[in-house]
Amino acid sequence: QLQAFGGGLVQAGGSLRLSCAASGSFFTIGTMGWYRQAPGKQREMVAIIRSGGTTYYADSVSGRSTISRDNTKNTVYLQMNSLKPEDTAVYFCNAVISTTLTTRDYWGQGTLVTVSS
Repeated sequence: QLQAFGGGLVQAGGSLRLSCAASGSFFTIGTMGWYRQAPGKQREMVAIIRSGGTTYYADSVSGRSTISRDNTKNTVYLQMNSLKPEDTAVYFCNAVISTTLTTRDYWGQGTLVTVSS
């Protein structure tokens, strides 16, 4: 199970930090990431981080956002700075989690980020 926190209303130019914690019984957590879906648009990748720490960012957030993870807490973070109105979306966390039975994607419930101009 993944649970995301940290969304809210922020003015353009401001910052937010999203966090997402995995809970339950599992062996390992592989790639973790953040995706977002704006109204009327498809879900898109924002940033992902491999288990070894390699990161990838969408061009739209590169240079303004930092993804990180704390493997001791099974948590992934997304620090977003210089927010723009076009960053407004529901943000979902994702993780590839291995249990005794399977390895698959898990999604968090989504947290709304609203950036006012």
